[in-house]
Amino acid sequence: MNQDKPVPISADGLKKLEAELNELRTVKRQEVADQIHAAMQFGDYSENSELEQAKNDQAFLEGRIMTLEQMVKNAVVIDENGHHDKVEIGSHVRLDLDGETVEYVIVGSAEAAPAKGRISNESPVGKALLGHHTGDTVSVLVPKGAVQMKVLAVS
Repeated sequence: MNQDKPVPISADGLKKLEAELNELRTVKRQEVADQIHAAMQFGDYSENSELEQAKNDQAFLEGRIMTLEQMVKNAVVIDENGHHDKVEIGSHVRLDLDGETVEYVIVGSAEAAPAKGRISNESPVGKALLGHHTGDTVSVLVPKGAVQMKVLAVS
């Protein structure tokens, strides 16, 4: 992760990141420390798979903590409830996609959940939609080929 890259995120998303970070720093760190201590009680460190797993868990945990710290530090809170005349991060977008109406919220990559209709501003569809207005037709290249989408509404 680029250490200086802004992380666009909703206020709720930021609260979730901060809560996860707090949980990892307090509860999970202690759990992993306890696992390491317990595994060391088995003696022979050279063939101690429990100790090896606990150390791997610790490395993963510390990596996640560093990632979350960087994301929180660089967080830029977006407004999902503002009035938008063009598609931007935080916009709710209704599209006509081959005769089917679909709705998305454009979010930062930290909050992307495509199955829930929250697509990243860095995804192909999100990138293609940014800057467009109601009535615009947008073409985007997806794995199946080029797709045409008409922006029905932006809010």
